[in-house]
Formats: sequence, structure tokens, C-alpha cells
Amino acid sequence: MNGVKYLAGVAMAALMVSGAAAADFTFKYGNAQPESAIRSQSMKFFEEELEKRSDGRIDVENFFGGVLGNEREMMDQVTTGILQGTRGGFFADANPAFNIYQLPFLVADWDEMQCLVASGFTDGIEQGAATNGYHVPATGISQGFRAYTNNVRPITKVEDLKGLKIREPQSDLMIATGTAIGSNPIAMPFSEAYQAFKQGVIDGQHNPPQNIWDFKIHEVQKFMTLSNHMTGPDPLIVNKAWYDGLPDDLKQVFDEVAVEALNQSDDLYREAEGKVIGELGEYMEINSLTPEALAGFQEAVKPVYQQMIDAGHFTAEDIDAARAAAASCS
Repeated sequence: MNGVKYLAGVAMAALMVSGAAAADFTFKYGNAQPESAIRSQSMKFFEEELEKRSDGRIDVENFFGGVLGNEREMMDQVTTGILQGTRGGFFADANPAFNIYQLPFLVADWDEMQCLVASGFTDGIEQGAATNGYHVPATGISQGFRAYTNNVRPITKVEDLKGLKIREPQSDLMIATGTAIGSNPIAMPFSEAYQAFKQGVIDGQHNPPQNIWDFKIHEVQKFMTLSNHMTGPDPLIVNKAWYDGLPDDLKQVFDEVAVEALNQSDDLYREAEGKVIGELGEYMEINSLTPEALAGFQEAVKPVYQQMIDAGHFTAEDIDAARAAAASCS
């Protein structure tokens, strides 16, 4: 952990308390994406709507661009109550069962994933976060389906990833997936990846196209493959002790606005995907997988399912239930 940056983030979040308006409650929120990103824009909507519909009783303070630290550090700040909320890659802290949404090739497309996050299956995982000290009022889709980028060669089949140093989130599931496909996974905060590419420390990474654009990865990578191998959940994770201090009427308003904000970001990500891929294509060579290549990827990642089951994150029955929920809207 970057201790200096973490302490600076803690100090900044604490100082903002003194500058808050005469609201009854202050909700401090942070994420890693820049202010222009869809995730951040949806939280600006959340800020405006919650302050309006609470009649000013809740003051929302947003911190974008990782100014309070990286995603790991901000999640820790929510745990301790320094921050009240975040969205990012460490949702498994709230409930390890959230990992199920990141299983490679769990769902086929946007329609199935939107159906899954809107289902009773997701309600159960959100409610389970309460036992770990978090309130999750809404869950969206984490910016879309992931694509691989790298500086070495085009990826047109799973064998092309063999030996490539691929940046992975600090996630057991992600690292296991990287190992299964033959890459050399390097765990690293995404905020550090840009410089790592420039310095040649790592060869590539994978993220949804929107995140690749927002973090300017196209400036330092040559090749992108629309592998669509996984997506993930995007829960708004809230410190439960703070939430429990709200009166019932404000809890209701808070949860309603959270659902609207997450729905907004999901819709915007989906609408923007084609455009952002086109923009990325002006900087990188873009490839897609043939049906045969896709089957090769799907076969390679099968062991990851059993590894996650053995780790106790979820059961085979949970996977079946998630897939049934994802298909229930069709």
C-alpha cells in the first residue's frame, strides 16, 4: 500500500467534514475513475438527486480520480468509516459471493448480465453483505465485458497469451483465470498500469473498453482483442454503521436513488460501448475471436470454476442458480 497517499486521502476525507453544509448526514464517496467517466457521472446524478430528495438532510461529497487512494485503499476507508461509500474492484470484501459474477464466460451478453443483476439472486448477495458490515442498496454491471490489450502481438486465440505478463486486479479469481489461460499474471492496482506499460514492466491487461479509454490505456498499448471473457458486478458499497444511523425515510430515499444511479450507468455503458470501441480502433489494432478461438478460451478457463468452489466462495449449485437467473428474462 502506498502509505503516504493513503494517509493523504484519509486527511482529505476528514477535512471535508468541516466544510459540509448544515446537513444532518454527510455521505463521502470515492472511486478511481476520472470525473468524466460514466461511473463518476452517475454518482454526480446520485449526489444531485439525493440532496434534492432528502431536502438537504444528506450532503453528498464525491471524490473522483483516485484522489483518496487506489481502489483497495478506498475500500479499506469504507470499512473503517472514513469514507461512507465506494464502487470498484474489491466488492468481494462486502460478500465473497460477488465473485461469482466474474467467473469467465458465466453469461453470454449484456441482456443476460442485466437480467442477473436485477434478479432475486443478486438481492440475496446484497443482503449477505450486511453480516460483514456493509449495506449494498444496488448492483450494476462493471462497465461492460472485458477485452485484452497488449504490446507484443495480436491475440486471436488463447495460445497467444502464453507467457505474456498481464496486469491483473488483486483478485484470486482474476489471477487464477490468468494462470489458466497461460499468461503470467501480475497483480497491480490499475492506477499503476499506465506507467508500468510505458516502462515495459508488463505486457498487457484486460478491462472493459470504456475503462481502457477512461484510463488512456490506448496511448500505451498496440493491440486489443474483444474477447468478452468476463464482466463483473458494480455494487455501491456503503458502510452499514453509517447507513443504520439514517432514519427510515432517508434510508428509503437513499436506496431508491442508488438504484436509479446504477441503472443509469448500466444504460450509458451499454449505449457507449460501440462508440468507444470505434475510438479505440483509431489507436490500436482490434481483433475479435472466431467461434473456434472462443471455444478454446472457454475450455481453458474451466478449472477456475472448481478452484473458486474449493475456495468456498460459492457452490456448483450457486453457479447453476446464477445462470438460471441470467436466462430468466429471455
